[in-house]
Amino acid sequence: PAPKAGTGTQVASIAPAPPSFSAAYLKNAAPSYPLAARRAGEQGTVTLRVRVTREGLPERVRVEKTSGSPRLDTAALDAVRSWRFVPARRGVTPIESWVLVPVVFRLEGPS
Repeated sequence: PAPKAGTGTQVASIAPAPPSFSAAYLKNAAPSYPLAARRAGEQGTVTLRVRVTREGLPERVRVEKTSGSPRLDTAALDAVRSWRFVPARRGVTPIESWVLVPVVFRLEGPS
């Protein structure tokens, strides 16, 4: 007899776990606050879109949303390009993936 439709083996799809940049052991350095931006009182949040490799390296980094200050945006780009990430995973297998990284520049106290 012929097999009935729909009785084949099904493979469960596993949703990938996203990459991470906040793991304590990664020790990613905060970006330097540009002196000119500090003196000008510039503050804001830069959101960067980062392509993370299977090895946890930032392959591509671009500004997704500007802080409104080119100096702050550049400082964030420069810093995150040297960061290390925990790569995204599908099950136990590392995979390439995109992640959004917010970088906050906030002046605190007298300059």
